[in-house]
This record gives sequence, structure tokens and C-alpha cells, in this order.
Amino acid sequence: MTSNLSRSQGIQIGIITGVAIALYVTLRLLPTGTNLNHMDFRVQGGNSIEFCDPSNPQFIPVVAVRSPVSMTVQPESAAVAGEVVRVVIRLITSTGKPMGPDDLMVAHTRKLHVLIVDPTLRDYQHVHPEPTRAPGEWRVTFRPRAGGVYRLFADFTPIATRRGLYASADLPVAGVAFAPEAMASPVLQQDREGIRFRLTPSARPVLAGVTADLTFAMEDTQGGEVRLSPVMDAYAHLVAFDEKRGGFAHLHPLDLELGKTPDRHRPTLGFKVTIPEPGRYVIWAQVVVNGTEAFIPFWFTVTR
Repeated sequence: MTSNLSRSQGIQIGIITGVAIALYVTLRLLPTGTNLNHMDFRVQGGNSIEFCDPSNPQFIPVVAVRSPVSMTVQPESAAVAGEVVRVVIRLITSTGKPMGPDDLMVAHTRKLHVLIVDPTLRDYQHVHPEPTRAPGEWRVTFRPRAGGVYRLFADFTPIATRRGLYASADLPVAGVAFAPEAMASPVLQQDREGIRFRLTPSARPVLAGVTADLTFAMEDTQGGEVRLSPVMDAYAHLVAFDEKRGGFAHLHPLDLELGKTPDRHRPTLGFKVTIPEPGRYVIWAQVVVNGTEAFIPFWFTVTR
């Protein structure tokens, strides 16, 4: 009797083990959607972009360091100030593999974010390219406001790494360039269409290498309501650029989830950023106020 019971238990264990092995093998063979792996995003040697943690926003020196993803930009027609230009973006990993939509995670409602700035940082645009049928190829349109060499920064998260990565490329635009503006003092308040926007650092001056707490506040100059709507899964996005366009920091609100409605008379959002080097910077705020999208620049200086 005992022998038969032991034999029955052994058969059950064998069946369970066999099913577990079969499930493991099946899951391993299922397609993940991407043909890339972690090694496709490695650069030999130093001076390369590190994978970035979105919860700890840093200023990323994209131009000065090597990215494991190369980015090229090609206009499909002449790029002229004031006219819509369609460009083709190609993304290739360090191992020569094209990077398409199946290789990227959705971050803030999109798989690929491209941040565009002119040489004076007075024209900033945030666009979302769509993939074409060609591997690693993406297409997007935008309207440059002035002439000059525009810089495009790509912001994306590979499925293989699940950490943010970046790349950049330049696009010459024909036409009259903006004249540089001399700004001796910080510009941390702007009025647009009856709405006053303020960006206030918790401590001044902002110090290089020290995490800065930022408060972004809005109010109607006539005392009316200020209704915020989500933009890319947040009530506002801030993007910081240095004067030489060497890199950027993409910031998201810390203390307000989409399920919580901001105050309708003076909505306030908190942000953090660490900027490693002293110099002149601009932070562009992207926000939807009373149903209208607005881009607001704030200029400030970082010191040692």
C-alpha cells in the first residue's frame, strides 16, 4: 500500500515538474516584441551616456558624451523658417541595429519624444515622431520659427534596458535667425493671455551640483479660474537647456497625480532638478491652461 502511494506521489510530482518545465520553455520562446538586448546599448570605453532614472532627474550632457544610439535627421524638402518641414529620423544602436516602435516602451503616452530648439533657445517645440515602414525610421513635421541650426534631442526608453536614453542631431534651417537677447537678470515670471506664470527656486542663486526645488505656479491676472488639463500624463512638463545646447533635463511634477485636481485659482506644481555646471539656462514649461496649450520660457543663471 505504501509502495503504491509513493509511486502515485512520484507520478504527480513528475507531472507537475514536467508542466512547469513546459511552461518555462514556452514563455522563453514567446516573442517579446523586440530583437534588441542590453548589449545593443553598450558603448566601449568611457565618456558615454549612462542609463537614466526618471525619478531622479538630472541634466544630461547629450552632445559631449557618446550615446549607444546614433541619430540622424534628414528633411524630405527644404527646411525654411516659417514653413512646415517634414523630417525623417533614423535611430541605430551601437551594434548597428535599427530601433523601431517594437523596441521602445511607452513613456508619458508616447514611445519617442523629440525636443527641438533653435540656437537662441527662443523656439522650443516638443514633437512625437511616428514610425515608417522602414526599420529604425521615424517621421515628424514641425514649423521652425527662425533660421539657424536647430538641434533635435531624442528621449526614449528601450524595452531591453527599461531606463531612459538620449541622442541628438542637428538640422540647418534657412531664413532669418533670431537676434540674441541680452538677459542680465533672471526671467522667472511671464504673462500670457491673461495668465501669470511663475517659476520659483527654493533657494537663490541656483547652485551647480546641488538639487534645486522648483515651484511652478499659475494665476489669472483678473482673478478668474485657471483650469489645468493633462499633457502626456502630467499637469505640466518642464525641460531645461543650457545656453550652448549641450544637453537637457526633462522634468515632471513630483506631488500631484492625475487623479487629484489642481487648485483652480492658483495651481502649483513642484519639481526637482540637479544641474552639474554653472552657466546660463532656460527652462521651458509646457502646460494646457483653460484648454489652450502654452510654452513658457524661464531664464536663470546657475553658479558655483
